[in-house]
Amino acid sequence: MYGDGGWGGQQTQAGRQSAYDGRPQQHHPRTPQYGDWTHDQQQPGYDGQQHPYHDGSGEAQYEQRFAGHAQHQFHQGGWDATGTHGQVPYAADPGDPYGQHPVAYGGEQPDFYGTEDAYPPPEPPGRRREPEPEPETAGEEEHAFVAGGGGEDAEEHELQSRRERRGKGKKPVKNTKRRTGCACMVVVLVFGGGLGGVGYFGYKFYQNRFAPAPDYAGEGTSETVSVEIPKGAGGWEIGRRLEQAGVVKSAAAFVHAQSSAPGADGIQAGAYLLKKEMSAASAVRLMLDPRSQNNVVVTPGERNSGVYAAIDKKLELSSGTTKKIADKQYKNLGLPAWAQNDGDLKDPLEGFLFPGTYPAAKGMKPEAILKQMVTQAKQKYAAYGLDEKAKGLGLKNAFELVTVASLVQAEGKTHDDFRKMAEVVYNRLKPTNTETNRLLQFDSTYNYLKGTSNIHISEKEINSNPSPYNTYRHPGLPPGPIGNPGEDALKATLNPTDDGWIYFVATDGTNNTEFAKTYAEFLELKDKFNANAGN
Repeated sequence: MYGDGGWGGQQTQAGRQSAYDGRPQQHHPRTPQYGDWTHDQQQPGYDGQQHPYHDGSGEAQYEQRFAGHAQHQFHQGGWDATGTHGQVPYAADPGDPYGQHPVAYGGEQPDFYGTEDAYPPPEPPGRRREPEPEPETAGEEEHAFVAGGGGEDAEEHELQSRRERRGKGKKPVKNTKRRTGCACMVVVLVFGGGLGGVGYFGYKFYQNRFAPAPDYAGEGTSETVSVEIPKGAGGWEIGRRLEQAGVVKSAAAFVHAQSSAPGADGIQAGAYLLKKEMSAASAVRLMLDPRSQNNVVVTPGERNSGVYAAIDKKLELSSGTTKKIADKQYKNLGLPAWAQNDGDLKDPLEGFLFPGTYPAAKGMKPEAILKQMVTQAKQKYAAYGLDEKAKGLGLKNAFELVTVASLVQAEGKTHDDFRKMAEVVYNRLKPTNTETNRLLQFDSTYNYLKGTSNIHISEKEINSNPSPYNTYRHPGLPPGPIGNPGEDALKATLNPTDDGWIYFVATDGTNNTEFAKTYAEFLELKDKFNANAGN
């Protein structure tokens, strides 16, 4: 073929309960009652007080100013006729929270007024016996803290005064204020330390938010260092790596410099040869200069021979060094299990140095760089599931699928060509192909064999070369990939067109590839090519 390249109470009456809470009542000698009053009347001249009289025994008795069959009990500022026996209110029990509250009575009680059993005599209305004050406990002293004294200090001074009055001599007063002073000192130290901490962090906050970031001055020292920047790294990640390598003084300084430099957000992944102790601005400028980049870039469709030469150059090695290492150590570089290496295969690493940018600076080993490339290819191929999809496309295994992708990449000139080119390959590999009898007839395979990129190959030359890479003479696929396919070609290989394409010709000799379904259409395209080429 003609193509090559790639996210919110009154007390209730407690039943009929007795005033004695159900216990047997005691009957005392009856006390004479004076006066006969009606239920709601008082004897004229009654002053509301008890009047003592003497019964000749020398004991003063209290007149009873009550008569009738019902006791009048004063309750909360009024009289309450309860029909129960009057009871003298006793002094409240300090332990009884209900001692000074009127008792709720219930049920009818016997009337002992006017009998010998009336005891104790009821108090006149409106008077209530007040609780007697509790005697003071002898020897108790008010606590110094409650009295407003000085606590331990006051007790110590009192003991000292007693000793002096008894003439027992003077004993120095224990100075507990010393401990108070120490406590105050601790408080001051803690408080002072807190203020110091606040001050320190405040200073750091100011430094981080407002003060200029630490930075070096100038273009750096004479010492150089290689720094690898991974794919997808942002300004802070790049700055952190440069700071760790001693290139810049702080990541913050680099971020500031990067945001101030036009186009600096476009710093690419890869390895950079930089100087130590550079100002952040200088580091940004140098990283934007292609001469600082110590990378090897594998382009889609590039052959391994070109990659090996680029590694030698970057590592400053003699020509052919990387190729020799690849030939000897390819089994140790992490190839997938389905990779092959038969006798006809020109390079077992071909198709496994995945296109991308890889760090390659002086001092690095070639095998380390090659291993990064192979690892990337293995991960990409596994992500696309090549082994599972190969058979659905009429191929034996993933290795053959990578080989097809390399042909698509090499023969297709533009992105739009790739799917059509993949169909051409599959159609020519079919056993039913009577147009070319399963011969691919690709110039790209022969050029790979020869290490060239010619589009003008004589028929005599092609027919005379027996190499299995000569697809003009040998049907089917070549022994292996003829380059390193990129993702566009790989996707097209997995999703070809289905239009019946079987022929193609780069009619302009470079980028314009046209496709045909029959041999007659092919001949027309061939004549067009010859006309453009001046043949």
